[in-house]
This record gives sequence, structure tokens and C-alpha cells, in this order.
Amino acid sequence: MGRAFEFRKERKMKRWSAMSKTFSRIGKEISISVKKGGDDPETNIRLRQAIQNAKEANMPKENILRAIKKASGSSAENYMEISLEGYASSGVAIFVDCATDNNNRTVANVRSYFTKYGGSLGTNGSLEFIFERMAVFKVLYSNIKYDIEEFEMRLIDGGLEYMQKEEDCLSIFCKFKEYSNMQNCLDSNQVMVEKSEIIRVPNNTKNITVEESKLVLKLLDHLNLDDDVQGVFHNMEYTKEILEIIEEN
Repeated sequence: MGRAFEFRKERKMKRWSAMSKTFSRIGKEISISVKKGGDDPETNIRLRQAIQNAKEANMPKENILRAIKKASGSSAENYMEISLEGYASSGVAIFVDCATDNNNRTVANVRSYFTKYGGSLGTNGSLEFIFERMAVFKVLYSNIKYDIEEFEMRLIDGGLEYMQKEEDCLSIFCKFKEYSNMQNCLDSNQVMVEKSEIIRVPNNTKNITVEESKLVLKLLDHLNLDDDVQGVFHNMEYTKEILEIIEEN
């Protein structure tokens, strides 16, 4: 899980390497957050998450404030959140989270990517049993004033599932429904969150050959480059050979 999660995160940063695309996606998240919960991050936890991620991506403060102000106005775009599910050519399950102002365009585009690389879209809910929706909070060690064991005990009330030690930070995982509880728990323990996000963790992974993985990787790349796509999750197992193929590219 650790290596796969870290590699997924690395690929996510690579595909968001173009600053304008990164800011655009964060801007959509801010807009949706404001529309749903208001423009005050103290009472709107989802907006606070979006602002945290904007800062982590080095989005200028004025851009963040502008996005919040724009989302609060009557002329703000109305984005719909949709999830699309399907299988790649080798049977790898893929979950695509989108934010769009044109549902027909997004579905058509995503369907075309699946079709082009030998996969197919499924019906909504068909992959729910394969993935579990989780929240992950990234906290720098320097922001934790307790030893790790005590900190872990303090987070149990917040719905902690498990923690993952990384080089400079601690990743804290909880179920999606516990997101607000965990954020409040971290707040009450005066721990500043560097970044947080909602992910879909596969309950099991699918082992495929290197040759089969080539089409899957092309499909994932095209999905990740689409402006309407906010997140892509799959259950392909990252074998050593597949990791080497990805690193070469």
C-alpha cells in the first residue's frame, strides 16, 4: 500500500506539473466548496481543505482569495461532481472523479479514452465494492508536539484507521465519513495539516503483465490530462517491472 500510494502521489504531481492546470483544478474545488458550504473556512471544512492544498501547491494568496470571491458571486460557474467507473483492457478497475460544467462533454470524453485503449465504462456503483473511499491528512513531523504513540492514541477519537510514516511527514488515514471528525480532532490537538485529500483505496489489486500495463498507463495518462478530471484511482498492482516502465517515461 505504502509504495503504491507514494507512487500514485508522485504521478499526480507530475501530471499537475503545469501550474495553470494545477490552479484550475484547485479553483474548481474551491468553487464547489464555497457553493456547498459558504466562504468561511472556519465553518466550511471542505473549503479549508481546498485552501490547504492550494497553499501546498504554492498557489498565490491573491489567487485563492479571488477564487473564493468569484465562487461567492452570482456569476460563478456551477460545477457538477460526477464519478465514472469502468475497466481497462486487462480488467483493471478504474474510478474517475470529475468536476464539470457540462456533463455530456465529460462523459463523452472519458468514454472515448476508455474505448481508444480497449476499455469500457460501466454503470455507476458497479465498482463500489472494489474501492473504499478514504481521507488522508499529511502532517509535518515538526507540527506534532507529541510522540507518535501518544499522537496515535489522540487520533483514535477522530476515526483513525492507520498512519503511514514518510520521510518528512506523517500520513493519517480515516474513512471518508470521518473526514470532519478527524479534521476537528487535529484542530483540537493544535496540529496544522499540510495537505489533505479524498482518495479511493482498492480493497484488492490486480496483477497484470508489463505488456498489458502499457495500454492501462496510456489510458490513465489521458484521463489525468483531461481538464474535467479531478482524480483517477485504479487497482493495478505496481510490480517492479511496471514501475521501471513508468520511470523510463
